[in-house]
Amino acid sequence: MKVLLHEMSWVEAKKYFMENDIAILPVGSNEQHGPQNPLGTDHFIAKAIAEEAAKRSGVLCLQVIPFGVSSHHRQFWGTIHISPKTFKGYVKETCLALNYYGVKKVVIVNGHGGNLNALAELARELREKGIFVSIFQWWPAASKLLPDLFKPEERRHACAEETSLNLTLHSKIVDMSKAVDEKPRKHALQEEGITLPLDTVDYTSSGVFGVSSTASVEKGKAVFEAVVNELVKHIAAFKKAKIEDLMQKKKV
Repeated sequence: MKVLLHEMSWVEAKKYFMENDIAILPVGSNEQHGPQNPLGTDHFIAKAIAEEAAKRSGVLCLQVIPFGVSSHHRQFWGTIHISPKTFKGYVKETCLALNYYGVKKVVIVNGHGGNLNALAELARELREKGIFVSIFQWWPAASKLLPDLFKPEERRHACAEETSLNLTLHSKIVDMSKAVDEKPRKHALQEEGITLPLDTVDYTSSGVFGVSSTASVEKGKAVFEAVVNELVKHIAAFKKAKIEDLMQKKKV
């Protein structure tokens, strides 16, 4: 059974949509991930997790949306950033296109934390239109499922956990000889309770927010398997849920 929309014919797509009201949409970004990782890290990982979960659950998966809200990385060459408004609008229209074929449940597999605010806002808007969106992010899931696999300084942006997933999924485009460990700088104005409009380059010169040199294929495999299994569990529960139970409640 095909689960990737772009591999289906329109006849096969019609059969799926006539029988199902759920779909998976991976989104990510194209931004720096240190000297050792490819710029496409976030959308590569989102795509791999989403497609594997789709195969295991039998739920249709769309192509990955590769560009995201990444202006805070723009000083590092090759980062392609789009505005939250544009990103939100693109994802919204994608979901509405699915809704035209009867999809009322969308699992967004988000590979980039910078996208979350826009996605959360969109999810609330779409709920009012009869579409319920859930947003899955692999790194908080991995922290909960595998709390002892990495130290805190290995779990941040472009560090060992993310690099390990890259090594597992596409080792040929990861260069561990360039992996660095860099402790993020603290801005002079940064204190608890204070939010500053800072960019990545204000914290780190390499783009790495901690320890990346301890990455390994074995750890990456453990993370991938754990988060895919967690996503499959969510999809199964979401698939069974009645859409009327997911919609906004009436006034009290």
